[in-house]
Amino acid sequence: MLTSQEIAQLRADLVQTTTLMDKSLTLHSTWGLFSPREIDEGTRLLMGFLDAPEPGQTIVDLGCGYGPIGLALAKAQPKADVILLDKDFVACEFAASNAKRNQLNNVVVKPSNGLDALRGQHVDRIVSNVPAKVGKEMWSIMLWDAAEALNPGGDIWFVSINGLRDYFKRTFKEQFGNYEKIKQGQNYTIHRAVKS
Repeated sequence: MLTSQEIAQLRADLVQTTTLMDKSLTLHSTWGLFSPREIDEGTRLLMGFLDAPEPGQTIVDLGCGYGPIGLALAKAQPKADVILLDKDFVACEFAASNAKRNQLNNVVVKPSNGLDALRGQHVDRIVSNVPAKVGKEMWSIMLWDAAEALNPGGDIWFVSINGLRDYFKRTFKEQFGNYEKIKQGQNYTIHRAVKS
């Protein structure tokens, strides 16, 4: 049985300093969020291939967790607008506090089931370390909404476990008419499509 002091230690923020897109970030997280102690393998793979946004672009980090992808993109291009979305209110609270902690004024964090919070808004890029457990129904909704939200020429980048590689290849082609496998690592694959 744990003592009250040990429980208090477990409640304390988990803190990491990391480098993504050649930018240093200090990130706080907590137990119960995805990969709370370190940047996971899928995110690291994805961030190794993403370019910094262009000035004036609007980028969405879908399923942002405590914010490593979106905050790295925001820091890489302070003149881009970055929207972080997550259905978990605790993740949103940590992402928002991490944006402040890293002095990123070009970030908005919104609670959202998929892309629901974007209704009617158009964006230039959607990026996600796809939550593997939400299921194909939710992925279908996400991809439909992504096709609606993206500006022409805008693109979508997903990183998923390799077991979902064929599914995302097929569904990206169905939804966007094109598909590019950016990189397949040992455990994760980066998928990209462009809205024509």
